[in-house]
Amino acid sequence: MKAGLHHVLHFRLSRFYFVYYFFVGAFVPYWGLYLKSEEFSPADIGILMSLFQISRIFSPNFWGWLADHTGQRIKWIRLTAFLGLCGFTAVFWAHGFFWLFFVMAALSIFTSSTLPLAESLTLAHLATTNGHYSRIRMWGSLGFIVAAVVLGFLIDLAGIASLLWFLLGVQITLFLLSYTLQDPKIEPHAQDHFSIWEVIKQPNVIALLVGCSLMVTAHGVLYNFYSIYLSDQGYSKGMIGLLWAVGVICEIGIFMLMPKIMARLSLKNILLISLFLAVIRFSMIGLAVDNIWLLIIAQSLHAATFGSFHAASVEVISQFFNGRHQARGQAIYNSVAYGIGGTIGGILGGYSLQYLGGQQTFMLSAIFPLLGLLVIGLGLKLKNNNKSPQGMFR
Repeated sequence: MKAGLHHVLHFRLSRFYFVYYFFVGAFVPYWGLYLKSEEFSPADIGILMSLFQISRIFSPNFWGWLADHTGQRIKWIRLTAFLGLCGFTAVFWAHGFFWLFFVMAALSIFTSSTLPLAESLTLAHLATTNGHYSRIRMWGSLGFIVAAVVLGFLIDLAGIASLLWFLLGVQITLFLLSYTLQDPKIEPHAQDHFSIWEVIKQPNVIALLVGCSLMVTAHGVLYNFYSIYLSDQGYSKGMIGLLWAVGVICEIGIFMLMPKIMARLSLKNILLISLFLAVIRFSMIGLAVDNIWLLIIAQSLHAATFGSFHAASVEVISQFFNGRHQARGQAIYNSVAYGIGGTIGGILGGYSLQYLGGQQTFMLSAIFPLLGLLVIGLGLKLKNNNKSPQGMFR
């Protein structure tokens, strides 16, 4: 019976990841195109899109603190999902830069917090079950693929306005699914007496967070402007969706292979290889936009630049932040890497695209993972390179 309950729990977590990333798969590739259809400049689009990264600097830490302080994650997941839904409905009436700035700022405060809360919930459950993080997270990647491909062809047929209704339906579904989850039992941990700042100020933690933020800076350019870049080169929305799907299909493959990869390579080496391949990937996107086959190869490297890098990063974070610091640890990781890194990439990418062009923008973005390679290589030292204390990738 206990095994059956664990199976049901993992199914519900997988379903929640599927729908959450279904939203991401609709939003990330096409929201920039929607803003472009509203006649915003690349610089304005960069600022608006970066609101979601800016909010990730502060908002997840507040919700993470609430989750750890109260011992309740589900309550805050439901609240952030509901407020995110309410905020999104205002998009239908928001036109013009300042109105949309206000609405997207309010929306981002809540939507940016749902994922780190769900991540900490999943990790807490996996600490007491025989589940696999990669197999649960894989369903999120599948959700992204389905949304990116389906919506690409839908927009070609029905126009960019269909994106708003599509996203609204997903937000409603996500909120309803939050009622199928349950809080885990949090076991005491030996490091519970440490303050959160004692953990953060460790040189290893600083090196990891800086290296992650540099990797995500390059991806901030990708997430905000890849679709616009391809659209300006004459690619259809359907083809853009398929190219996004290629990357995430390869991401799923790497999640499935992570147990074997982590048995053979140290976490630090996985991070270094991923950063090296990111330098190649972003250089290729800038140099080979006219060659569809090279673009496909570049997209396949998403398996490393996001898949293996994220899997190894989450594992290292779970080693540094555990026990009562678990939710805040995931929040801090999201805040620094995706908040600060994504904000820098989104804003700089917008101005670079406007004044330098797409090819130069993506070639320059390869500098950030190169710097990350140096930071991780020189600054991160792990005593427990492969062992997963929570059985995430067994």
